[in-house]
Amino acid sequence: MRRVHHSPRSETPQTPASHVHPRQQVSPISSPQLALNPKLRSSSPFSDSPPPTPASFNPVIEMGSSPRSRGVEIKDITGQEDEYDDIYIPDDPRLSPDVRPEENPVPESPYQSQRAASSDHEAHPQPTIRIYHSDLNGAPCDEDGIAVPEGTPPPPRETDNGPEDWTLYENRPQFEFADYIYTKNQTSAGGIDQLLNIWAATLVGTDLEPPFLNHKDLYSTIDSTPVSDIAWESFKLKYNGELPNDDIPAWMEAKHEVWFRDPRLLVRNILANADFNGEIDISPFQEYDADDNHRYQNFMSGNWAWKQADIIAADPNTHGSMFVPIILGSDKTTVSVATGHTKYWPVYLSIGNVHNNVRCAHRNGLVLLGFLAIPKAPKKYKDDADYLNFRRQLLHTSLAKILGSLKPGMTTPEVARCADGHFRRVIYGLGPYIVDYPEQALLTCTVQGWCPKCTAPSRNLDGDATRRCQEHTEMLVQEFELGTLWDEYGLVGNIVPFTNDFPRADINELISPDLLHQVIKGTFKDHLVAWVEDYLVLTHGRTGANVILSDIDARIALVAPFSGLRWFNDG
Repeated sequence: MRRVHHSPRSETPQTPASHVHPRQQVSPISSPQLALNPKLRSSSPFSDSPPPTPASFNPVIEMGSSPRSRGVEIKDITGQEDEYDDIYIPDDPRLSPDVRPEENPVPESPYQSQRAASSDHEAHPQPTIRIYHSDLNGAPCDEDGIAVPEGTPPPPRETDNGPEDWTLYENRPQFEFADYIYTKNQTSAGGIDQLLNIWAATLVGTDLEPPFLNHKDLYSTIDSTPVSDIAWESFKLKYNGELPNDDIPAWMEAKHEVWFRDPRLLVRNILANADFNGEIDISPFQEYDADDNHRYQNFMSGNWAWKQADIIAADPNTHGSMFVPIILGSDKTTVSVATGHTKYWPVYLSIGNVHNNVRCAHRNGLVLLGFLAIPKAPKKYKDDADYLNFRRQLLHTSLAKILGSLKPGMTTPEVARCADGHFRRVIYGLGPYIVDYPEQALLTCTVQGWCPKCTAPSRNLDGDATRRCQEHTEMLVQEFELGTLWDEYGLVGNIVPFTNDFPRADINELISPDLLHQVIKGTFKDHLVAWVEDYLVLTHGRTGANVILSDIDARIALVAPFSGLRWFNDG
């Protein structure tokens, strides 16, 4: 990629290459009939208290039309108990993704470029040059989205009422008492009453009172506290395809509940967290050292963020806004069995603007988004094509529905408070999705054993292959039958990825390598270590190889401890 850097020897500024408008959006799960009115609850989906009865709610998920068969149909049945409408999900078209600009020159922004001594890392004491994106620069505005003059101080927050404002609590000791009793000590209701009665007895003859009358008073105060976490919501999905005439499998009639929190509110909470002030990048940037080496560190310094900003900036209405990439991650780990037959699968969310140190620390830069449903069926359906396709499409339908509240803000900027207190017009976009290989295959609709990033088969890595993208996948789906797609290209051709519901999103591009399983464990342990062991056995025999391997283990055990080194005594 060509670029222009700001320095005494900089070339003539170049203008940005032409941009491509975001592709037309067709949702794989949405239709004019979809009206989401999920049931809410303010606590975890796994608390003891039952959720409130939902309001009248009869949404239907439709898939549109498609030149190919989806292979599985799913209906949203949230709020429905016994009867279901016979509304089938037609096939959904895959649209060609955005054409990616080949050469995006970095626009020269002399007024935003800066040359300063780097104080972030002692390893780079030389002067650096940082160039910010000139169109998506995150300019401050007011609550109505109108730009404010440079140097305008941020407006006060709703909670900026001074350090002595405890809101509903009389003072700090009363708040800390409630926090300790309810959160840290988790005292029972009877224990709270007994403690408060003892406290009241010590105050007899004075005008003083204990902080709360009883446990009901304490609970009521906590429930009325205005600063609280984002409420949990849920929806239900079920198979909506053709049923057999007799002996209908239980999984075709089962209801699958998905719990989640509104991703839009989660993102706005992260952006507004004052603790992150100075550790959030409001604009994509490119940084070069004195030797003209491109430096990468935090997410917004990467080429992907810059190219996405170029695509977004093709719409002049987005100029001056702040690009907020949504980073997702999931891991199919059993968390709880909440319904007797369905397990849950956590999905996590972060944004690309926060610095790496914030995301890695326990500072709410990475938050829990929801739990995906994992349907279960008898072993005889383990290899059943209809059941496997249902499970795949259930994942994509659930993700598309969970992330739905972000979609309007992906094309039209909305005003949000940032960590420094300023309001800015922000525009969202789906970013990397971090998962291990099995989930990469599920998300990219590729066959297990095939690469989710390219079309090279494992049996011939040096053969002719191309990088996977939704445009290429769409072409293959239209030209070949499902069997050919599976055998020759490693594609599950009748499943539509959730990213087809969102602009500027290509699931094959967004999949991120799994550092642990694919690099550390996959390349080093499973491949390199196993290869060396096989080589030693072939060269020295099993007995000689064991002697050499024992010597290697002894040498590793003698490595002196130092910061960052993890030592596993038993392997």
